[in-house]
This record gives sequence, C-alpha cells and structure tokens, in this order.
Amino acid sequence: MTSRLLLVDDDARLSAMVCDYLHAAGFEVESAGSLAAGRERLAASSFDALVLDLMLPDGDGLDLCRELRANARTRQLPLLMLTARGEPLDRIVGLELGADDYLPKPFEPRELLARVKALLRRAAPQPTDDEVLRFGRLEIDLGERVARLDGKTCDLTGHQFDLLVVLAQSPGRVLSRDQIMDALKGHPLEAFDRSIDVHISRIRAVIEDDPKMPRRVLTVRGAGYVFAKKQDADDAR
Repeated sequence: MTSRLLLVDDDARLSAMVCDYLHAAGFEVESAGSLAAGRERLAASSFDALVLDLMLPDGDGLDLCRELRANARTRQLPLLMLTARGEPLDRIVGLELGADDYLPKPFEPRELLARVKALLRRAAPQPTDDEVLRFGRLEIDLGERVARLDGKTCDLTGHQFDLLVVLAQSPGRVLSRDQIMDALKGHPLEAFDRSIDVHISRIRAVIEDDPKMPRRVLTVRGAGYVFAKKQDADDAR
C-alpha cells in the first residue's frame, strides 16, 4: 500500500523538487504552502506522515505541531519538522511539542527520504506485538501501541512510545544512548543532539505524575538510562 505524505512548506521550488523525489520513491505526496492550507488538507484527509516547515508565511509550524499532538486523531501522526533555524533551542522545543524528528535546511533529498522511511517503519503496526507490559500503575500495550497510567492513556508521540518500550523491555539494564538508537531501528537523530534526553524528559513528565513516588526511568550519569524493575526503585541520580 502506498504511503501518503503531506509536505507543508512555502518554498514552491523546494516543494516541487521534494514532491518529485518522493513520488519517484513510491510515495503519494500532497503539498501545502501555508499553515492554513496544511490544516485544511489534514482535516479533509488522512496521511501516513507529515513533513512540516517551521517558518511559514501565516505562522509558526510549531503551533501546528502543538495542535496535532493535542488532537486524538492526529496525536500519533509521524511528524518530521524542517528548519532553517540554527539554534538548538528551536529543535528542542519542536521535539518537546511532539515532533518525531527534524531536518535542518538545506538538506539532501536522500536524507529526507531515509528519515521519512524511518518514521513510517517505526509507526507501522507489528502483528506479533500483542503483549502487555505491566509495572505497577503503568502498563504498556504493545499491540495497541499505547501506554496507560492507572488505566488512563498517556499522551505520548509514536517515537516516545517506542523509546519507552525499548527501556521497558530491558528493565534493570543500563542502556547507553547508542544502544537506544540501535534499538530504535536506525532512528536518524544523532546521539549528540541530545534528542533522546528531550524525549525521555517528556516520557517522565507523563508516566511519573506523582512527585512523591520514585522515578521509573533513571539516569545513570556517564552511562545512559535504566528502566527501574520495581515501583520502589531508588530516585534518579
């Protein structure tokens, strides 16, 4: 089945080039030159992934990112943001708001294609994942790709869910950033970007809602992260 992509970017020349390249790679691609046009297409149709520029003529792409993650219909939509901004803070904010990946401009079309494929690969349902991992108040349903705390669905992006699964499937084992990246099946974000740190911070905010309770995801300085085996695990160092 052909994957459908939406590209939201006001650079007509770049959009035409990207659309042609992705079409040639087997994707069905629609483009929009503004936030308003992007919202219309998202409301009218379903897409398998979104490539979103942050600097648009009628607003900031981060606003649309925030809206999508607040909507149950689009919360899990794989989202790759494009940015010409050089400040790391802009990329961190985008990741915190729920973007799964980012690509700085200018970029090579082959790299964009690789990143889009990686997003779609991680979002694809896994037919054998029908197990539910349970850790006290937290349960992780691999089949439905959802985490629940006290029975209530946790607000996580698809990439954050995958990251949580990687940690939870190796409870008590310290995983380095490189090991986490490998387990995420070739996620293109480089470890030095500290993007994993940003996503883990978001995961903690969602699954560790009670400051009086011990941490579930612990930081091991100089080594990486570990998912605590027991609810009474020591606080994160």
